Amino acid sequence: MKRLVIVGCGRLGTIVAEAVAAGLLPEYELVGLFSRTYEKTERLAAKMAERGVVCRPCRTLEELLALQPDYLVEAASPACMRAITRPTLEAGCSIVTLSIGAFADDAFYTEAQAVATTNGQRIYLASGATGGFDVLRTATLMGGATAQFFNEKGPNALKGTPVYDEALQSEQCVVFRGTAKEAIAQFPTRVNVTVAASRASVGPEQMQVTMQSSPYFKGDTQRVEIRNPQVRAVVDVYSATPDIAAWSVVAVLQNITSPIVFG
Repeated sequence: MKRLVIVGCGRLGTIVAEAVAAGLLPEYELVGLFSRTYEKTERLAAKMAERGVVCRPCRTLEELLALQPDYLVEAASPACMRAITRPTLEAGCSIVTLSIGAFADDAFYTEAQAVATTNGQRIYLASGATGGFDVLRTATLMGGATAQFFNEKGPNALKGTPVYDEALQSEQCVVFRGTAKEAIAQFPTRVNVTVAASRASVGPEQMQVTMQSSPYFKGDTQRVEIRNPQVRAVVDVYSATPDIAAWSVVAVLQNITSPIVFG
């Protein structure tokens, strides 16, 4: 039985915890929870207890890692991912992360690889709201690949960002063009998938990103296209809610322990 902990007790972390309670991850024991707000951690722990899953609500990362987990699911933020990576790996715990935007920074990406290798652990990048990592990696390995990413959001999803303007409520508009590295710098919590797709292919500085705002649009469209001299592939995903991201973590956890792995 693998010991599992979750960092980030919001909507996505809750879905992963509920997947454990529903028996979808029978190879794992959920032993601990940690979030920025302890009250949120307590609420999720109480909810799990009602489902027959007893796990400890922790006040600090150190308290969480003292539970000696085998795997930590990170569903918080890129800033959190940067803060917890080294201590988690050095504690002998692998990470399944949704905050892949942290890896737009080449220096951090290289450091994380080195720490994981030194400690015999792994970092699993969940696909989140996109997918097709297998074909992206394969097409890139063949050579001569270029890649583009298109993201469509409703204007309300852009509130609180530098590009938001009330005019977006009535006008369709391209609000960003640039690289995946530039996109995650401008939208730290909203375009993790662009960095995920870029790390699976041509890299954050080569992946070209276009973000469009459309009035009355709900949810997200994530479309990545990769080309090389022999292959053109398009992965096009629409999601009405962010829930698909949490379920991609459940899929990763299943793959880790499965005798048959879909590559």
